[in-house]
Amino acid sequence: MAENYTSPRTVINGLPPPRVRAAHAAQLEQALGVAVAAARQQIAQRDVAIAEGEPGFYLDFDIPIEHQSALDGLENRQKKIELVAVRPPAEGDETVRATVFVPEAQADYFLTKVEQYRDENTVGGRPKNQNLIARIDDVRLAAVRSLFTDEPELYPAPGQPIWWEVWVRDGHLPDFRAICQNLNVALKAHLVSFPERDVVLALTDIASMARIVSNSDAIAELRAAKDTPSLFLDMRPVEQADWAGDLVGRVVPASPLAPAICLLDSGATQAHPLIAPGLTPADQHAYDPDWGVGDSQYWNGHGTMMAGVALYGDVEAALSTGDQIALRHRLETVKVLPPNGQNDPELYGAVTEVGIGRAEEHAPGRRRAFCMAVTSSVGLGRGRPSSWSAAVDKLCYGGGDQRRLMVLAAGNIRDPIEPAEYLDSNDLAEAENPCQAWNPLVVGAYTDKITITHPDFADWTALAPAGDLSPASRTSTIWDRQWPIRPDVVFEGGNFAHDGVNAAEAIDDLQLVTTHYRPAMRMFDSFGDTSAAAALAAHFSAQIMAHRPELWAETIRGLMVHSAEWTPAMRAWFDTAGSQAQKAALLRRYGWGVPDIGRALRSASNDATLMIEDALLPFRRENSQIKTRDMHVHQLPWPQEELLALGDQTVELRITLSYFVEPNPGERGWTRRHRYASHSLRFAVKRSLETLQQFRQRINRAAQAEEDGDVGAAAGGDNWLLGTVRDRGSIHSDIWRGSAAALAERDAVGIFPVGGWWKEKPGLQRWDRAARYALLVSIRAPEAEIDLYTAIENRIAVEIPAA
Repeated sequence: MAENYTSPRTVINGLPPPRVRAAHAAQLEQALGVAVAAARQQIAQRDVAIAEGEPGFYLDFDIPIEHQSALDGLENRQKKIELVAVRPPAEGDETVRATVFVPEAQADYFLTKVEQYRDENTVGGRPKNQNLIARIDDVRLAAVRSLFTDEPELYPAPGQPIWWEVWVRDGHLPDFRAICQNLNVALKAHLVSFPERDVVLALTDIASMARIVSNSDAIAELRAAKDTPSLFLDMRPVEQADWAGDLVGRVVPASPLAPAICLLDSGATQAHPLIAPGLTPADQHAYDPDWGVGDSQYWNGHGTMMAGVALYGDVEAALSTGDQIALRHRLETVKVLPPNGQNDPELYGAVTEVGIGRAEEHAPGRRRAFCMAVTSSVGLGRGRPSSWSAAVDKLCYGGGDQRRLMVLAAGNIRDPIEPAEYLDSNDLAEAENPCQAWNPLVVGAYTDKITITHPDFADWTALAPAGDLSPASRTSTIWDRQWPIRPDVVFEGGNFAHDGVNAAEAIDDLQLVTTHYRPAMRMFDSFGDTSAAAALAAHFSAQIMAHRPELWAETIRGLMVHSAEWTPAMRAWFDTAGSQAQKAALLRRYGWGVPDIGRALRSASNDATLMIEDALLPFRRENSQIKTRDMHVHQLPWPQEELLALGDQTVELRITLSYFVEPNPGERGWTRRHRYASHSLRFAVKRSLETLQQFRQRINRAAQAEEDGDVGAAAGGDNWLLGTVRDRGSIHSDIWRGSAAALAERDAVGIFPVGGWWKEKPGLQRWDRAARYALLVSIRAPEAEIDLYTAIENRIAVEIPAA
């Protein structure tokens, strides 16, 4: 304002002097004119490729603190003008700043109000709109910082990604999610809803947040996400007990018939109030009955830590919400670690087998997922199977139609982690024994935790960027190429921090919250690395079991991989990979990414998944030779008319094939991959210009090429993201991207066998066994406005035929 300007708050008999009224109107007209002109230019520059919602802009208004009652007058819901944020004034401030969203169609709304104030009077002789206009000190076009209502010191530096707590306007959440997807901005699945706001966490920097603000109408308010585990871990024991008691009061135990997670670990403290609702004393067992079933100090209560996360998933979220927590699964524990000291490495396979037998003998009909975070550096050989990993494969494969779902941790780096060696040290640290096994789901750790709030670590920096590998997580990057991809998927495992001088270390702010094994001392403990990730993965698998109890173990494992996606940080590495070898190395670091429970459990209108459980006879005897036998070709019920109508619009086809192998019964020949696995399966997809007969002929040629040593012969080229890289182990997943019109003719997928010891060792009489498999096929059309799910559903009669 000019120095000679007098505020209209200087009144005579309740009315501003005419010159003050005119000067104030002129000042606001000028400010609004500048703001609206800039807003129109901003709207003209909207990026149509990412924009969502109604075009508009945000204005900042300065209102004297003593006249905050005028804030309500800034809003006009009929015209979709909304007061979205009011920042609390700092000490010494004379005004409060309010931010208002204005649709483009109402760009002149406040200018009109000012003109009416300047030129018109009410019936009572007062300036029209005086209660609002006379109380506005200034107005300007708002920016990202205008929507930030948190402490100023929490506002990030330029280029610094943080987790934002985004308060989304009522009804605008789909638009916000869409623009975040367009900009590759990571969102947390957890959502808190209020009557007029949805609160979601988004990871990005100021520049990307500015693009969201200028290209959408979704955001009402921004804050820094600052809830960290230290909030609970720093509490006094009595406070922890109060929080635990509150959660116990909201827990609804699972049905006695519910599936279970069976933890093979150091036992668990069943008396912990948060563990007791999901674990009965009868469901606690031990490899050696003399060990007891409780947890031990020697292992720092590791089994009880696993139990808390396996039962609740995100324990911190369960504590923080006021909602009821309905458990859908139970726990079982088998103590496979002695209370003091270590097992003999030669006994690991036997201990695992006996431990599993203890749980199954007690409750033979119960559906369960086994979870084991116990690993060893003994017996590593760049992916070569060990006696322990072979025992795990044998346990998963079972006998007859009995299969077991097992979740294993990939193992942790035990040496100090130097910040400069992050990722290089992970790539050189091979996944530990028994992760060489083909059949279990092997879990690595990634992290989204980068927020440090504890004053003791004010100058420390998170080591891993959000969305990247957790610092201690092991990989299979240095494994020989013929062995399985490890890890299969990654879950949250916490982060490390460093002071810029010393080795990085785990701090509470960057860890998970879980249950402590001595609840009389404290209720909560910090937890992380691949153990925490494996417990989260087991929790995920139990959710699938609870919702779909009829699914095979192979299918549940397949769904977890099929629903996984690389985070933006991981995707950035893949986008810069220039060769198949580089993609293979990244796949061996991150697996197929982070699973999404929503995608695993249900389809969406523009994201439809088909699920097939089937079996084929892979081999036949012809005279004295064993040859490949069956090939299954599944017709896919694509809505061809709808896809053709989409034309060149990009769609995504994803296929995952999951099956279990029977391991070689002896160690001889393990250096050759195809002599370890009983059989292998491959998938191939019919191309747009192929007939079914030509497709079958191509599969036959590919199968023969595999027999001749050309691994992945059916997978090369043709716009597949991974191609030949995918054909390792016993789960294969890949993504094809192309036009909707091209996908319309890709209406068949073939499943065919390649060699294994069933074929090569006819004397063992396994060649006539059937091979089960789970096939998952999904199409995504993010930009499509048609309901693909319903169109596909209408084409499915009873099942998808296999020919």
